[in-house]
Amino acid sequence: MTPEQVAAASKPVVLELGDAFTRCPATLRRARLLGISGWAFYVTGRAGALGDVRAETVAAALGFLAPDAVADGWDAALRTVRPVEVAAATLAECCRWGDEHLDALPGAGRLAALLGRAVEAADASGMPLFAAWRAMPVPERTAGARAAVGLRLLREHFAGAYLLAVRAGGMTPLEAVLAGPEGEAGAVACGWQPPYPPVGPLVRRRLWAEAVTDRLVSPAFAALGPADGAELVDLLFATRAHLAGRG
Repeated sequence: MTPEQVAAASKPVVLELGDAFTRCPATLRRARLLGISGWAFYVTGRAGALGDVRAETVAAALGFLAPDAVADGWDAALRTVRPVEVAAATLAECCRWGDEHLDALPGAGRLAALLGRAVEAADASGMPLFAAWRAMPVPERTAGARAAVGLRLLREHFAGAYLLAVRAGGMTPLEAVLAGPEGEAGAVACGWQPPYPPVGPLVRRRLWAEAVTDRLVSPAFAALGPADGAELVDLLFATRAHLAGRG
C-alpha cells in the first residue's frame, strides 16, 4: 500500500477509535470529579495541552467547533481548574481505557508500536494541537495504553490536516461539517447555530479536502513502509471488529 492508501484506509477507524474513550462512562465521571460539565471537559481536555491560552486561540486550533460553544466550555472549566490539568486527566483516562479495552487484544503490542512510529514520524507543521499532545508525557506504558494514546494522537493529526485542507479548499469549518455525513445534525453537535448555507456546492470541495488530508498525513505512514502500513490497517480493522463484538 502507498502512504496515501494507508491514510485513506485507516482514517475512519482512527477517527472512531481515537475518540472512543471519551464516550466511556468512567471518563465522563472524571469530569464530575473535576467539578466541570461534560462539554467543558471535552473542549478543555482536547485543547488543554496548549496551556493557558484564550478561548479564541482554542477555537482556532479546534476549528470545527463553533467559537461561542468553545468559549462556553473553555471559560467554564477555567473558573475551576487549569487547562493543563484537564488535559492530563484526559490523557490518563485515555490510558485507562486502552489498558482495559485494548491491552488483552491479540497484536496489541504490535499495534502500539506501529502507531508510535507513525506518530513520531508525523509532520506537525501547522498543527499546534497535535504537536502539543505529542509533547505530553504518557503516564502508563502498557501496550493497550500506548495503543490508545497512539490512536488519540493520530486522530488529532488527521483532524489538524483536514482543517488545513478545508481552508485551502476555500471552505469554512462550518461548511465542511455541513457537507459531511451528519449534515446539519453534525453542525448542531459542534455548536453551530442556524441558518446554515446550502450544502450542494460544497460536496465536491469536501471530497477534494479529504484527498488532500490523506496526502498531508501520508508522511507519517511513509515511515512504516508498504508492508508495515498494510499491517497497521489490518490491525486497526481487527481492533474495531473486536471492540464491536464486545459491545
